[in-house]
Amino acid sequence: MAEALVLLDFSLSPFGVRVRIALAEKGIKYEYKEEDLKDKSSLLLQMNPVHKQIPVLIHNGKPICESFIIVQYIDEVWKDKSPLLPSDPYRQAQARFWADFVDKKVVNCGRRIWLVKGEEKEAAKELIECLKMLEGELGDKPYFGGESFGFVDVALVPFYSWFYTYETCANFSIEAECPKLVAWAKRCMEKESVSNSLPDPHKIYDYVLQVRKRIGID
Repeated sequence: MAEALVLLDFSLSPFGVRVRIALAEKGIKYEYKEEDLKDKSSLLLQMNPVHKQIPVLIHNGKPICESFIIVQYIDEVWKDKSPLLPSDPYRQAQARFWADFVDKKVVNCGRRIWLVKGEEKEAAKELIECLKMLEGELGDKPYFGGESFGFVDVALVPFYSWFYTYETCANFSIEAECPKLVAWAKRCMEKESVSNSLPDPHKIYDYVLQVRKRIGID
C-alpha cells in the first residue's frame, strides 16, 4: 500500500526548506500544501495545535512537527538511502550540537538584522562571529559531516537564500568575511536536492520588505 505523505509548508521558510531537502535527498514523493501564514488552514491548526506553525509532515495521517524533528524522523524511517546523521553516537551528538547552534545563534542574529530596527549592524557583527565559528567546524571538509552531505548541512544551507537579505539590510558582505562558508554553500547548491528546494533570494527580500512595512519598521 502506498504511503500517504503531505507537507504543510511556506515556500520561503528556511525551516520548511530543511524538510524539502531531506525528502529530496531520500527521493521521497509527497504532496505539498502551501500555507498562508496570515490565514492558516484548518488542517495546519488541527495537525499542529500546540505551535500552529509550519512545517508539518503528515505521514499516513499522523503529524510530525518542528523541522529538526521532522528531518530526523525522515532519516530514521527511510534509512536505506542518503543517511543524514552519522551512525556513530559521538558524531551524531556533534551534528546535533552544531544544528542546534544554527537555530539558537544564526537564526536569532538573522532575524534581528531584518526585524529589529537599529540593531542591524550589531546583529550583523554577531552573525559573522557565528558563521566564523561554523567555518572553523567545517575546516577543510567538503561538508560538515565529512565527505557526504548531512544533518548540519541541511540545518544551515537554507539560510544561504537569506544571505542577500541580511547583507542588503545591514550593508555588509558575508562572502568577504566568510569565504569558505560561502564556497561550502555553493558546493551544496550543486546538489539538485538543495538547488531545487531553496527559494530565490530576491523573493525573500521582497517578502521581508512587505513584513517590515506591515509592522512599521520601514
